[in-house]
Amino acid sequence: MTHYSFFSLLGSIGLLLCFNIPVQSQTTESLDLDLDPDMVEDSPVLQRWQEDIPNVLDDIKQDPSFRSRVRVGYAHFPSTQHQGGWSIGVEDIFLGETGLTVSGEYQGTFTGERSTWGGDLRYYVLPLGNYANIAPVLGYRNISTEGYDTEGVNVGVKVILALSRTGAADLSLSQTFVSPGSEDEVGITTLSVGYAVTPQLRLSTDIQKQNSRVEKDSRVGLVLEWLL
Repeated sequence: MTHYSFFSLLGSIGLLLCFNIPVQSQTTESLDLDLDPDMVEDSPVLQRWQEDIPNVLDDIKQDPSFRSRVRVGYAHFPSTQHQGGWSIGVEDIFLGETGLTVSGEYQGTFTGERSTWGGDLRYYVLPLGNYANIAPVLGYRNISTEGYDTEGVNVGVKVILALSRTGAADLSLSQTFVSPGSEDEVGITTLSVGYAVTPQLRLSTDIQKQNSRVEKDSRVGLVLEWLL
């Protein structure tokens, strides 16, 4: 639900109260609104109320407090001779009206000495409208560095704190493990903070640590995000 539609809904509720518009019953199939037909025609919210009385509280709970997005940006790899690189991906693309999302990414140095790519499924267990949420993560990662190469299942958890329900600002922390329990196990810790600069664009900063039995790697990213 966008800012516009939410405030339109509040305005419509105010009209109903101010003009004392009669409502037959919540069980009726339509509402008898004594309003100017042009006003109803210009208001999707009033049209919806004519068809059925919405559960506003339930809508707020289920309307996601964070947004799906496409990401592209610059990456810096301090542990790899401070090389520069790039990253691209999609984040939390919702699969239907559920808490299940899909994400994917690629990140690597310009020289090709280091790269990581893969995808994840996440299932947010709390109502999507909550300002805080948590999701188990299941996916795949392929990691290539100067010291080692590994690939396999990626499992873990992600926690997100939405500072604004419109996706204007949020903070997330994830901890996952690639090939857990094997000699090639790699732990990946990622902290991400995003802030909107326009209604559709955000700037995000990522700080990531990759810890293996061979070496410890790091990445810092500055990412431009397109909100979907």
